[in-house]
Amino acid sequence: MPAKIEAICTSSEKGVVKTPVDKAELKVNHGLVGDAHAGDWHRQVSLLATESIAKIKAILPDLPDGAFAENVVTSGVELKTLPIGAKLHLGKTVLEVTQIGKECHQGCAIREATGDCVMPREGIFCKVLQGGTIQPGDSVVAESGLAAL
Repeated sequence: MPAKIEAICTSSEKGVVKTPVDKAELKVNHGLVGDAHAGDWHRQVSLLATESIAKIKAILPDLPDGAFAENVVTSGVELKTLPIGAKLHLGKTVLEVTQIGKECHQGCAIREATGDCVMPREGIFCKVLQGGTIQPGDSVVAESGLAAL
């Protein structure tokens, strides 16, 4: 099964659950247009694999896309194994992996409800090298370090 985008989520404020959208514009050196986390820094776009989310959905089955404040939900690729610097193609766009995981913020509702949160260990962050429009169903391809499931 080829790797693909399952969902794209954005929010206009930081610290809130993101909302799924039908498509989104990725802008070079910025991130997802209209998303609160976009900007000129190394964490322009956050990605989390469906396979990682499934671990928490086993406890909280109604968890919506965007609950981890992730911008892009993927399937078919083990994102957490990609090395820093790997190029990731989402459709016709190109991102560069800049960070694996992050510190969980205080009061994380998922951690409080389940005792765990996968984003700090398995989420990845990227900067946009080549922009364009992305949508669910677009392919996900890594130039190096691809760990297909």
